[in-house]
Amino acid sequence: MGSEAMEAAGARDPPERRRGAVMAVLLAALPLLLLLFLFGDRAASIAADALARAQVKQQSPRNASSSPREPDRLLGGLLSPNFDEPACRSRYEGSRRWKPSPFPVSPYLVRKLRQYEANHRRCGPDTSRYREAMAQLRSGRNGDRGECRYVVWLPVQGLGNRMLSLVSTFLYALLTDRVLLVHEPPEMEGLFCEPFPGTSWLLPASFPYKDVRLGSESKESYVTMLQNNVVRYDGGNASSALPAYVYLHLENMNLRLQSHTFCEEDHRALDGFNWMVLRSDSYFAVALFLVPTYRDELERMFPSKGSVFHHLGRYLLHPGNPAWGIAQRFFDGYLAGADQRLGVQVRIVWHHPVPFDVMFDQILRCTREHRLLPQLTGSEPPAIVRPSSNTTATSKANKVKAVLVVSLKPEYYDKLHGMYYNNATASGELVTVYQPSHDQDQHTEARAHNERALAEIFLLSYCDEMVTTSWSTFGYVAHALAGLRPRLLAPLDLSKMRSDVACVRPASIEPCLHSPPSLVCRRKQDLDPVAHVPFLRHCEDVDFGLKLVD
Repeated sequence: MGSEAMEAAGARDPPERRRGAVMAVLLAALPLLLLLFLFGDRAASIAADALARAQVKQQSPRNASSSPREPDRLLGGLLSPNFDEPACRSRYEGSRRWKPSPFPVSPYLVRKLRQYEANHRRCGPDTSRYREAMAQLRSGRNGDRGECRYVVWLPVQGLGNRMLSLVSTFLYALLTDRVLLVHEPPEMEGLFCEPFPGTSWLLPASFPYKDVRLGSESKESYVTMLQNNVVRYDGGNASSALPAYVYLHLENMNLRLQSHTFCEEDHRALDGFNWMVLRSDSYFAVALFLVPTYRDELERMFPSKGSVFHHLGRYLLHPGNPAWGIAQRFFDGYLAGADQRLGVQVRIVWHHPVPFDVMFDQILRCTREHRLLPQLTGSEPPAIVRPSSNTTATSKANKVKAVLVVSLKPEYYDKLHGMYYNNATASGELVTVYQPSHDQDQHTEARAHNERALAEIFLLSYCDEMVTTSWSTFGYVAHALAGLRPRLLAPLDLSKMRSDVACVRPASIEPCLHSPPSLVCRRKQDLDPVAHVPFLRHCEDVDFGLKLVD
């Protein structure tokens, strides 16, 4: 119908019909006007909760059939559709490159995420509630339990550690109805996109305590407060009498987290503070499953225990446009056309120094024993012969396998590339080997280095198979995002510089908590939770570490 025809049709509408339409609009708006009249400021809160419930219903599997691409684009409802796509291209583009998740998303987790987003919009920076909470913080005392409560995340260590601890802190915020605020130092500026629609997770520059030197023995530390009787298990200290904030120190200390950080009574005491500042280098999400108070909520959010980082990492951690541009260009230029992609991630940790030849030999043993790479013939490789468009099946001889080497050092790429460049394979497959960067040393203080590292984590997560290094948080993040159980290079027997088994399949895709908490609490001996909790195991690469399994 042309514009003239539509105008004519509108002109022919009788006055009664137009009056009816106006009355319908007024009746639809009446509930909102009533909310504003009766509840004032609380009306926005009530409306936001209603909007969160409506979004969950809109994203439920029952409604997913309206658009064939929607379930993949929104990762089964994890992601909100209410974002400006150009501001963060990876949020929706990245999901197309992952294989489908092996773990269904719990509708309860989706509902919790939408409720969290609504609460963050109510309480986040630049809101009246945030300003009220800041005024209370600056007063030097905790005050009564606030409508909005916060956990401030401070970064430490390398990118892999930061991503693990950030996801853990977000899970803690979900469990305790706190708002997560992220301190973004210069080396992290723009590294990740904003994850919550209509608000910001960035800690405002005016926050007074982000540069205070805080440590395990600081007076602001929870354990120090406990020792000095500032906080008490028996609830003898009223919330209004507590200090303005509490510092929770969850850094690795001699391969342990601090005592009195994951006991039931400690989390009841911590719940009295409106403001918490938290620093961690660990995947302490595992330890939250040890606190009985949180167990029911965690069971409902994660029916599959092995999916915690997989789902929350895909929800929370989206590369900013500079890092995403690196990943996208490399993937499209070198990896997209391959029939199969193998990621090989090599990280030599300072406490397990391994010579190059020993590590390279172990990688070859692993890839050949598990048929991840084909044998060589010693003759020259053939020219690339791709199947024609009318070929119905691709023979093995025509297949191309792309190997992505991720390492700070170039030697692993050089040797592997030379082997498959100069020799044909027994299967006839063509093996191409690529390495995006080799910075030699870790430079967490440099933003460009972190952007390359983040791009390479995501490139690894788009591979079909993966070989990763023991103890590597970088590798943990990559395979957990991918939803893959990698071939994990087994720790060496340093006395003979060799392991009996080249690599193993982990029991789950979950990262390992290298530094489990002490569970002495008020018992006489430290308990091994693996003996008492059915969904916990010791890690394959860190025999005293803990990981979640199904």
